[in-house]
Amino acid sequence: MPESPSPERFKAEMPEIPGVSSQLPHKNRGSHPAIRLIIGLLAVLLVLFIAIRWVVRPKNVDPPAPEATPQIEVPAPAPDPSASLPHATEAEPGIAVVSELGKAWSSKEFFFRNRLTGENIPALLVRLPGGSASQASGYWAFALKAPYGNCQMEYVEDMAKLKEVYGFATARHPMVGNPCNHTLFDPTRMASLPGNILVRGAIAQGSDLRPPLGIEVTVKGKNILAERME
Repeated sequence: MPESPSPERFKAEMPEIPGVSSQLPHKNRGSHPAIRLIIGLLAVLLVLFIAIRWVVRPKNVDPPAPEATPQIEVPAPAPDPSASLPHATEAEPGIAVVSELGKAWSSKEFFFRNRLTGENIPALLVRLPGGSASQASGYWAFALKAPYGNCQMEYVEDMAKLKEVYGFATARHPMVGNPCNHTLFDPTRMASLPGNILVRGAIAQGSDLRPPLGIEVTVKGKNILAERME
């Protein structure tokens, strides 16, 4: 019995046309509506992301300030009270004006420059009672440094201190005292030194060897000048 011919054997062959492919073209995936929608959404998201970053970017941000270095406060040196006092030198011997010592027993501190050693010696100018303000005899100037030793003389105007500290109850006016040995010197009295030299400040109490070193003063017009020391 003759075999039945296979259907494939009777399949019609498509004629081949030169330049034309016999295969059906594949459909472009990128042209699918869903793919185009996803790409569009991604593009929109990218634009939004860039826009948000631009809006929220830091604007005019100052650099962080450096940490402050801790400051150590150094106390200012105490003012030197001697800087405001007059310094009597050979070129400028002025120590006061007459109006500064307008009444008896008024006083003023100053420094006297030792011409030999260059030392500035603390000294005191006192207006004496009964003397004329325009004459040198109306004043007494002397070194506050004791002639012997390292003691510093003091001008005591407090009568109670003269009585309680120095034990001198009969004082009627200020005295010059040596706190090291409680010797008192009377500004109104003169003392005689070897060689018949008279100096002011006779000892009223105590045993010091001599009164304070006197400083010669002169008055020129309204100015009081310290000229020389004993």
